[in-house]
Amino acid sequence: MEEIIALAIGVLAASGVWLLLRPRTFQVIMGLSLLSYAVNLFIFSMGSLSIGHEPIIRPGLPADLKHYTDPMPQALVLTAIVIGFAMTALFLVVLLASRGFTGTDHVDGDGGHG
Repeated sequence: MEEIIALAIGVLAASGVWLLLRPRTFQVIMGLSLLSYAVNLFIFSMGSLSIGHEPIIRPGLPADLKHYTDPMPQALVLTAIVIGFAMTALFLVVLLASRGFTGTDHVDGDGGHG
């Protein structure tokens, strides 16, 4: 399970960085989104990676810190999802306004010429 999560985080992060380096604004926004998904998955994986078990305290085991799943990463990821959605919506509005003013969606503003 850990290998699959690590591979997913790596693919999301690599795709996000690749899209961040593209010249068009929409690709940069998608790169930021993929990179935030990779970071969210990384933070979420720090909590606990167990399938088919109770989420916080398992019955039959002592309720000490050794057998306790920390809910803080889950709360951080939930907050990051909401902030990421708001950030993406704001960037899309700025993208549309910029395209309306300049007529292009290139990051440098000259449409890739010169």
